[in-house]
Amino acid sequence: MSTRRGEFISLREVIDEVGRDAARFFFLMRQASAHLEFDLELAKKQSSDNPVYYIQYAHARIHSIIHRAQDEFHWSSKTQDFKYLQLPEEMDLMRKIGLFPDILTGCAKSLEAFALVRYLQEVASAFHKFYDSCRVLDENKELSVERLALIEAAQIVLGNGLKLLGVSAPAKM
Repeated sequence: MSTRRGEFISLREVIDEVGRDAARFFFLMRQASAHLEFDLELAKKQSSDNPVYYIQYAHARIHSIIHRAQDEFHWSSKTQDFKYLQLPEEMDLMRKIGLFPDILTGCAKSLEAFALVRYLQEVASAFHKFYDSCRVLDENKELSVERLALIEAAQIVLGNGLKLLGVSAPAKM
């Protein structure tokens, strides 16, 4: 919207242009008191540059890995000791996942979803860094089981966070 030029785009046009998920997410990316800059071109992109796509892609990628593990290795999630997870990328992802309750508490107290949006971006980033440097389905079965449990926890956090924001958490992209 440009009030100086007398131009505006209706919310319906924005949703039609970028989709419901991207529109909702981009509006939630800013604090209520902050000036809104809605980048239509970025919201339309289906790449890692688009924050909602980046998070949804992480969720879908995890779903795919877990589905493959269930099919090929008959894996099912169980409580783990996590004695094999020691790499910095594994630890970072665990730390990020562990912050979820505190983030939700902060959002409830502030009555703003902004912190949840930023947090989901951080979890997706930590997952992608983990995925780029750690082989989930490894020859070491114990390590694979722990890594699968770790990414399943990340998927749960991403899925629940997106659901709380009213954004879909697709299994495939």
